[in-house]
Amino acid sequence: MPPEKSAYALARYSRSPDSITQSLDWVRGHDSAKFLDSFYFQYGHASIADLGHTIFCFEGISELAAIEIEDEQLWDGQAKSSRYQDFSKGNIVTPPELLDTGGEAVYRAAAEKLLDTYLDIHRRLVEHLTEKHPRPEKMKAGAYKRTIAARAFDVSRYLLWLGISTNIGQVTSIRTLEKQMQRLGASDYGEVRDLAAEMHEACATPPGCPWYPEQDQEPLAPTLAKYAEPDLRSKASREKVAAWAQQNLNLAGDAELPDVDLVRPTDPLDETAATLLYTVTPHPFRVILDEVSGWSRARRREVLDVALEDRHRRDELLREFCSGYSYVFDIVCDIGAYRDLHRHRRCQQIRQKFTGRLGHDRPALVDEAGVGHLYDQALADAATARRKLAEQSAAATHYLLPFAARMRSLFKMDFAEAEYIARVRSGVKGHISYRTVAWKMRERIMEREPELGALVDATPPEVEDALTR
Repeated sequence: MPPEKSAYALARYSRSPDSITQSLDWVRGHDSAKFLDSFYFQYGHASIADLGHTIFCFEGISELAAIEIEDEQLWDGQAKSSRYQDFSKGNIVTPPELLDTGGEAVYRAAAEKLLDTYLDIHRRLVEHLTEKHPRPEKMKAGAYKRTIAARAFDVSRYLLWLGISTNIGQVTSIRTLEKQMQRLGASDYGEVRDLAAEMHEACATPPGCPWYPEQDQEPLAPTLAKYAEPDLRSKASREKVAAWAQQNLNLAGDAELPDVDLVRPTDPLDETAATLLYTVTPHPFRVILDEVSGWSRARRREVLDVALEDRHRRDELLREFCSGYSYVFDIVCDIGAYRDLHRHRRCQQIRQKFTGRLGHDRPALVDEAGVGHLYDQALADAATARRKLAEQSAAATHYLLPFAARMRSLFKMDFAEAEYIARVRSGVKGHISYRTVAWKMRERIMEREPELGALVDATPPEVEDALTR
């Protein structure tokens, strides 16, 4: 059933005494576009768009674009797995900012070197792990081979980068899709803006992969396609907060803090102002919060006023205004681990801009397998290339950040979600990087609230089972 027809039928069903069969008959004979124009767009009945769902697939996009696409709380989807698939079979995605410039050759040469080292290290790790973990008699040869390959990919994936291609399939409501297109259309990255335009066009045309191709197909979401314009006001709001921070936020330096820091804001005004500043600066949340909490209420409110300057009455508040959560984790981890943690939806996530300034993670297995020198050289060469690309485009340098690069993000949640992430993500089947983050979350809870921390059944990262996946 076409998504907009579904939304129309269920919306009418809630607004009339008719049965669902009668409502469907009504929809067949009436124009859903007129109904949606009136109730959804003019009267603001946005919940109507929750009643129609769409499936979108994105193929051959960059990992950077994938992260941007997935950055929706009400989102269901799956992306290409770096554990079970050989990414060397994909493509190198060149950012539009570098096309037909001198930086294009620099970028592609650096990307190809990363890919060559990714394959070389994977091959050597398979040999090392096969020797270290012989196949148990009860384990089938095929399962053993796949498991060893997956464990080797867990390490070699550190050398994948944000410009390698991937695929995503998503299921969202029309309302989420509209917000997603608005957000992507205002992205800093040309590739992502182009994807938003393609999504816009796809909404106005029949599905590209229908289940029953012999049947006539209606456009996917034609009414929506008329309204999902880029959300330039939110972009402008963050730019104004960034300008305010540059003029008014003077931090002496960042304190030495753990990679997983549990912060407990006590004042929602402090938390909101600190979160707005966290988004547009490279500083730890605790450092910003400590600074902000010493300001007058008028100055703290000034940060919020700057962020709200361009807001229209019906605009939702920026995500940074999601305050009042008891468990706020400021997490520094590699990009690869963030990709996995990013999938958790029952929380608020605020990501700082990608950067190479936080260094790289270095898995112990690279030295154990004797490939540490290859690993280090690959990262060093990529960093050199990024410095060259910075002269052309700062945004383009992000495409050459390897998954090993560390980044900072804020996760706000309640205890139930903290327990869930720590328990599920610390298990032996997982990647050591996010397992470590999950265990540290449990440790931070134990330090602050031992009674609740004792309820978190997490697995220490030193507990390993290489043949379980």
